[in-house]
Amino acid sequence: METRRNSTTVVGFSLLPSELIHFIILRLALPDIFHLKSVNKFITSMIADQDFARDYNLRSSSSTWLFVYKKRWHRDPVVIHGFTQSSERWFKVMIGDILTPVIPPGEDLYFLTASGNFFLFALNCSREVVAVNPMTKAVKRIPQSPLGPRGTSSWRRSGIKLIAGPSGSGQFRFLFAEMIDNNPTLFEYDSRTNKWKSTVAEESVVVNPSRVDNKDENRIFLSASNGPGRSVVICVGCDSNEPTVVRPVFSGVLEDGELAVGFSWGSVTNRLHIYGDGWMLIVRSGSEGMGASHRGIRVLKGVELWGLSPNGRQWAFVSKVPNGLIDEIKKPYGVMMGCLEEREGTIRAILMSNFEGIWDIIWLSFDFQKSKWGWVPLPEFKMEGSNMAGVTFSSGLTIS
Repeated sequence: METRRNSTTVVGFSLLPSELIHFIILRLALPDIFHLKSVNKFITSMIADQDFARDYNLRSSSSTWLFVYKKRWHRDPVVIHGFTQSSERWFKVMIGDILTPVIPPGEDLYFLTASGNFFLFALNCSREVVAVNPMTKAVKRIPQSPLGPRGTSSWRRSGIKLIAGPSGSGQFRFLFAEMIDNNPTLFEYDSRTNKWKSTVAEESVVVNPSRVDNKDENRIFLSASNGPGRSVVICVGCDSNEPTVVRPVFSGVLEDGELAVGFSWGSVTNRLHIYGDGWMLIVRSGSEGMGASHRGIRVLKGVELWGLSPNGRQWAFVSKVPNGLIDEIKKPYGVMMGCLEEREGTIRAILMSNFEGIWDIIWLSFDFQKSKWGWVPLPEFKMEGSNMAGVTFSSGLTIS
């Protein structure tokens, strides 16, 4: 009965004017489009049209996806869960069947990042990195970097960047920053040459990154290291200009004592720093209101956004999440981690927390033009009993 009802719905949908069908499909998430493509020849021909693909890819590349990888055991199939605001539900991006012929059984995968149609994984056992394109069902082993084999714990989210090439090109760049012999160093892999390039970043007296006053979409900022009062950030142009380094100092109040970078156990610290794209999110929490039975549990108290000053020498305060919004999103947690990105004038941040085995995901955004914070409520995402193995923002999937 359900199949007959769905079939009738699709047939009725096909009787709509072609301009209206084009308008509707253009606004669907790619997994929904592929579902329609598999059940109706008329829709298949429309999706195959080059003009439609161009329009869809242009629209999709400006959308934002949240991708999460959870697993229970190493032998579990690899499935990436994705969410975009235009769909208001979670999708599954099936990666397992693509990886099976390439990845040895029992390999422990960690999801590093994504960009366009490319998903990057670190392999903990073989200490390799692979790029997966679920649209073309292609897997590419990335050669070892000049630093040699690296386990999953070596990769810092704020120090890596994946940049997909033009739609249909099958090309990408992978960059990461590290301190080598106390020198901030940029490592870049280009899929066109299948080779790595390493460059020591030059010290610059005046880098003028203009992160707070005037955002520059043509530069990439990678964190080489972060400490309580000082950071080392590498800046490089999207067209592979020679990298420069800035060393912003944090002059804010450190009354919380210990801090955590990127990942925090609630029993250890009240202050978590999350870095990304030349920005810093300070998450403050406390144990007020928690009884003795919940010792080591924290509750979110405040979130602040800081950016590089115009000369790159300091972290400058930008904005604070309003207390009313904090009251809506705050929950007790024992563990918290996060990621942060900037794209097209908007800062997006994810806070993932765990309380007694149950994960919670908070999506925050800050619009620079409106100087306004937002919260994206997420559909239920069942993670009880699962391990978190990677989370990232990405641009939208494209047809080719």
